[in-house]
This record gives sequence, structure tokens and C-alpha cells, in this order.
Amino acid sequence: MTSPLRIGLAGLGTVGGGVGKQLESEGARLAAVSGRAIEITAICARDRSKDRGFDISGAKWFDDPVEMAKSDDIDVFVELVGGSDGSAKSAVEAALSAGKHVVTANKALVAHHGAALAAMAEKGNAALNYEAAVAGGIPIIKAMREGLIANKITQVSGILNGTCNYILTEMEETGADFADVLSDAQKLGYAEADPSFDVGGTDAAHKLAILSSLAFGTEVDFSSVYVEGIEAVTAADIRFAAEFGYRIKLLGTAVRNEQGAIEQRVHPALVAHSAPLASVSGVTNAVSVDGGYVGNVVLTGPGAGEGPTASAVVADIVDIARGITFPPFILPQSQLSAAETVDMSDYSGAYYLRLEAADRAGSMAEVTKALAAADVSIERIMQRPDQGRDGKWLPVVLITHETHEATMRRALGLLSEHADVVSTPVVIRIQGS
Repeated sequence: MTSPLRIGLAGLGTVGGGVGKQLESEGARLAAVSGRAIEITAICARDRSKDRGFDISGAKWFDDPVEMAKSDDIDVFVELVGGSDGSAKSAVEAALSAGKHVVTANKALVAHHGAALAAMAEKGNAALNYEAAVAGGIPIIKAMREGLIANKITQVSGILNGTCNYILTEMEETGADFADVLSDAQKLGYAEADPSFDVGGTDAAHKLAILSSLAFGTEVDFSSVYVEGIEAVTAADIRFAAEFGYRIKLLGTAVRNEQGAIEQRVHPALVAHSAPLASVSGVTNAVSVDGGYVGNVVLTGPGAGEGPTASAVVADIVDIARGITFPPFILPQSQLSAAETVDMSDYSGAYYLRLEAADRAGSMAEVTKALAAADVSIERIMQRPDQGRDGKWLPVVLITHETHEATMRRALGLLSEHADVVSTPVVIRIQGS
């Protein structure tokens, strides 16, 4: 009889507890589909006495995850500690150095150190699985590594952070502004006490860097991801966007151009109502992949939470139990290329621009003259005298024709110095699909 697969579980928070409960409740079925039993034989967490919702009495306790990672009592090290460095990184390195398989939900670790960890895994003939690191319960890593393998992918784009999507959805549905919705999201547990990692776009950028490597056969390159959060989006922007036929979403997008260079960006975007990503609401995540043969594929589902994320971790464990291993980023690490990147100043697209202009005759002519001087062409324009402020200023919203990022920045510089413009103009890129 095949011996059980022995699991060392580091971290017994929400996800770790979910993994333990799923392995316990589904143990017989998972053994049947894996061809061997899966057992938690070692645990590392902060509190030994806390009730975890599953039986940990038979597992050896470790206070140090690095020591557990080296232990002869485990075959697979499951890292659910979190953080791009510190004990999580040290423990994963120790496990891989010892030739042990690793399963992690740590997107920051993979985004920052994926190339080095993949090389260690391949050297030791070990798996480095990280399905839970991107989009929670959506099996996007497996889809790209297996189901879409015949396709040359040209673009991957998605709603990769449930906190941001929840906030933008609530702003649209209630008309409330960012700060008020964020406060409610924190009370409901959808946002952290310090939400900057989510609302500032870093979390989505970590996930995008991983998807980009899988899509294009390049080394993970988080440093080249352009990152912009949703903090400046207002309820007024969401209303105006709707009038133009768009919804505002925080999107992560990676594109390979015809020359083979990679563009990676995370920022709020106006998405056409007819586009699949526009209909994704609340804490739901979605990933859209464009492949040469399959066309466009969109996967949606819960991006976080105990059950969905733990199920992704368990799926990775089952692959190992079945004897299935892949190079972490599809190609062997030695065959991954260093990506030629596209600077954000070279980005080209249409833009949404909102500003407050002086409520006087000739003001709009002066504003459009300033934009023309910067070579920005206007497709549509909307004035709202009924929503003016102090009887002196009124909101003006413009949609531009396609232009370069550098050109738009030059236009913003001219507008910021213009006597007929008050406050800083708001600019949001437009992504139709």
C-alpha cells in the first residue's frame, strides 16, 4: 500500500484552519482520488490551545516554521504564514533545499522571489504549487498551466482584488464616496484595518506579475508593474462613467505587444457595460485570458475566504499526492526569458478626464484649447451646470480619443496651471473589454 502523504501545515489562520477542516472532512474521498491518504503530521502556529475546528492531536507541534520545513516528519510544506520575506521565505527555502514539496497561498512571496524559488524547486525535483495565491478559489493557475497550454496568450486581464471590487460596487449602488464605503467594508471584514495594500493596488499587482509570467514565459517581474489604486475615484466619477456607458473597475492587465515586449499595469479603468468584466460585482474576482486558438476565456469566482482559498490549497496538495508536478511557471526556469518591458509613458489608449472649470463664458473654449495645445483630441464632452460648486465652478467631463500616456501627462500639466481650472483633474484610463 502507498504510504500517506505527510503534510506540515504552517499557519492556522482562516485559510490554514480551512485546509485542516477540508482534509479532515473530505479525507476518504481525497484518498480515493489521490491514490493515497493525506495526513497532517506537523503543525506550526502561534497558539497551541486555540480550537482550530479540526483534530490536531496527532500532529507534531513546531514553534519554528523553518524547523518544521526541514523535518523528516513531512513530505509537503504548506506555507500559510504570509509576507514576502521573513519566516515565510526562510521556511519555504528550507523546505525546497531539503527536497520537500511546497504549497503556498502567498502571492507576495511568489511575486518577489518566484524565479529563485522555482530554480530551487526544479533542482530538488520538488513541486512549488501556488494556486491559492491568485484569485482564491478560481483555478486560474491550473487553467493557464494545463487547459490553455496550446495557446499563445496575448493578454491577461482581471479583477484581482475583492476588497476594491466590493468598494467600487457599493459606491455605484449606494452613491456613497470612497471613504464611507471603505469604513463599512472594514466593519464587515472585507477590508483590513490598514487597507493600503488592497486599495493601493499592490495586492493586485502581485497577482498580475504571477499571471504575466505564466502567460508569456518570462521571469516574474513585479518591479515593472505600474501600480495605481482606487483612492482618488469618487462617486461622481462612477456616475459620470455610467452616463458614458462604463463601469469603473480596478483592473490588472498584462499585454504582450507585436514586438514581444510586456506591458504590466494595475489601475482603475472604465470598462464598457457590455464587457464581461463589467458585470463582476462585490468581492468576486474574474480573470480574462486571450489565447490564439481558444479566443477569450473568462473565469469568475470568489477571490478570498476560508472555503475557496483552502480548496485551492487542497487541490495543489492532491496534485502532489497523485505524483503530478510541473515547472512552477510552465517552462523550466532556465528557459524563462527576462521580459522586455514597456514603460507606462508609452501606453496608448482613451481617457476619462474630470475637472472643475470656471462657470463663465469662454471657459470651456480655454480648457479645450489647452488640451489641443497638448495634442489631446476630445471625443465627447459633458458639462453639469446643475452640479456646480459655489456658483463659480462646474464639473466638466471629457472622453478623449486614443492618445499616449506621455501626451496626457503633458496635458494635465498645462491644465494644472490654467486659471479656469480649480483642483487637480481626475484621469482614469478606458479599457473597453
